Amino acid sequence: MKLQITAFLFLICTQLFAQQIPSKDIQIKTALMAAPDELKEGAVVYGYNEKGDFEVLRKGSNDLICLADDPNSPGFNASCYHKGLDEFMERGRQLRKEGKNAKEIFDIREEEVKSGKLKIKDGATLFVLTADDEDYDRQKGEVSNSYLRYVVYIPWATAESTGLPLRPSGPAMPWIMDPGTHRAHIMINPPRD
Repeated sequence: MKLQITAFLFLICTQLFAQQIPSKDIQIKTALMAAPDELKEGAVVYGYNEKGDFEVLRKGSNDLICLADDPNSPGFNASCYHKGLDEFMERGRQLRKEGKNAKEIFDIREEEVKSGKLKIKDGATLFVLTADDEDYDRQKGEVSNSYLRYVVYIPWATAESTGLPLRPSGPAMPWIMDPGTHRAHIMINPPRD
């Protein structure tokens, strides 16, 4: 009897979770919102199946990889990046799955990049589109009041080596974040409408 109840509860929980995961088409549509127009058609798209497993939803033909919004995280967050960042991004996902915190992930990847075990393509770009939860309709795949920011990875670069400031001093002014580390990158934060 206990086994039947447990199986029944598992089935209900699985169905409830599956209902929260947008359809494959909606995940692809919303993930591609973060992509530059000329790269959308050929981008690889990762998202979630009905069980909540992360997988390829659409194969691609260019160098762009897009990630659908995580249905377990608040708000909306879709991103696209150059394939030269895929190994780096995948390693971060693995470490998060293992329960590592942000500092542990940073330190592990820093050591792995220094040793050559992990690669990051210099100059590879990341596009991140975000919105508040109330501005994302998961059923229709509609996102309003979104914000798109840009990141260009330049491992080990510093303010001195790039001439970039450590913080923006004007609207949309590029600046360097995490200088001198494996994760050094140029941030470009356009003004919000």
